[in-house]
Amino acid sequence: MGGLAALAKESGHRVTGCDAQVYPPMSRQLQQLGIELVEGYGADQLALRPDLWVIGNVVSRGNALMEAILDAGQPYISGPQWLAEHVLQGRWTLAVAGTHGKTTTTSMLAHILDVAGLNPGFLIGGVPLDFGASARLGGDKTPHPNPPREQGGSDLASSARGEGESPSSTAWGRLGGGGFFVIEADEYDTAFFDKRSKFVHYRPRTAVLNNLEFDHADIFPDLAAIETQFHYLVRTVPRSGQLVVNVRSDALQRVLARGCWSEVVRFDDDENGWSAQGGEQQFEVRLRGKRVGEVRWSQTGAHNRSNALAAIAAAQHAGVFADEACAALCSFQGVKRRMELRGTAGGVQVIDDFAHHPTAIATTIAGLRHQMLADSHAALGRILAVFEPRSNTMKLGAMKALLPGALSGADLSFGYAGGLGWNLAKALQPLGDKAQAFDDLGALVAAVAAVARPGDRVLVMSNGGFGGVHDKLLQALQARDLPPQP
Repeated sequence: MGGLAALAKESGHRVTGCDAQVYPPMSRQLQQLGIELVEGYGADQLALRPDLWVIGNVVSRGNALMEAILDAGQPYISGPQWLAEHVLQGRWTLAVAGTHGKTTTTSMLAHILDVAGLNPGFLIGGVPLDFGASARLGGDKTPHPNPPREQGGSDLASSARGEGESPSSTAWGRLGGGGFFVIEADEYDTAFFDKRSKFVHYRPRTAVLNNLEFDHADIFPDLAAIETQFHYLVRTVPRSGQLVVNVRSDALQRVLARGCWSEVVRFDDDENGWSAQGGEQQFEVRLRGKRVGEVRWSQTGAHNRSNALAAIAAAQHAGVFADEACAALCSFQGVKRRMELRGTAGGVQVIDDFAHHPTAIATTIAGLRHQMLADSHAALGRILAVFEPRSNTMKLGAMKALLPGALSGADLSFGYAGGLGWNLAKALQPLGDKAQAFDDLGALVAAVAAVARPGDRVLVMSNGGFGGVHDKLLQALQARDLPPQP
């Protein structure tokens, strides 16, 4: 919703917004844009007299402001529908969907298109460091006049680039299409009055299906229900469009088996699609076994290497050659709240990450461990995982049994149980004395500060503000090393 507000502001509208417990980085971004934030949902906000209310999916019946809007008969629309009608219409939309990696992959894809000079618009559920904002309208650059259907290695680039137009770009030219727009395509429902997934509104020409697991237990009863929504997304991609699909996801293969009317390009496929050969921070990119480029970057984790393949494949559909996309990713800086170093105190690093699903928690810990092992100075340090089961799925306890396995790669784990309706300490019992649960945030901070030692990494994982725990940890770590006051 913050990104939508930024797009509306850039379009020339006067924009205000309301929410509860707005936290950085989005709160700072909105303030910098001059967008007024109102705390809470009071009915008195009708006095603002807007031309249109754009409703987020956090709002439900019984919300005081929403009830007042309905009673007054004022016009309202969902965020995804407003976006589709006022921003995406006439654009080549590239949508990135999946349980994990949406924000990072969307940021990579936008960065590639931007470096290629295509000036894409974008809407991302985070703040990419390369742009410093989560959304922009972008320009009206048209697709590459002769994008390749595929490309060999850099030594074959000249011949590959002379093979002519791809069917997708030719059709787009006939339609008179405008510029590119890259969007993070969320499967969560649209609004209280529209229970379809958000991404059904976006009508992408290029759709990345990154992975698919069970999540959002508050709205989906099982994985099959989510697969149905992904099938609806597949139904919206035109015949001249393209699906970029993770071959290792059985759930996505089931989605495609239900019907597919577009070209399918697969990644993490060593034989028939896009693959990577090498380490996490330096690897060759291959297409059907042939080298097409190389990436050397600062990102960590096998998951980010897979995300890179998806972004490179999607960018090629939009006309960016693979070697150019690889070169662009070498300068990719990442996304705020994705393995972001928040500070160092007493020789201990405090790192922030958005991970909240058990798979993401395990992947994030594994990526940090790999990074530390590659650094001889950090190899002996420990990982102290500090996590908050804050998502609706975690609050319902739907995945509590998976937490011990997800946290097993950390040396010590500290969980915040505030607001949970289930026993976090009991769920963590399989980890023995390697894990503790706390109902009080201050007690958690004190426990971490008491055991952390120089060289350790404190990895904070939450999809919310976590009560400002990052600064609290840094302050506590700094205070313990100060001499006592006389």
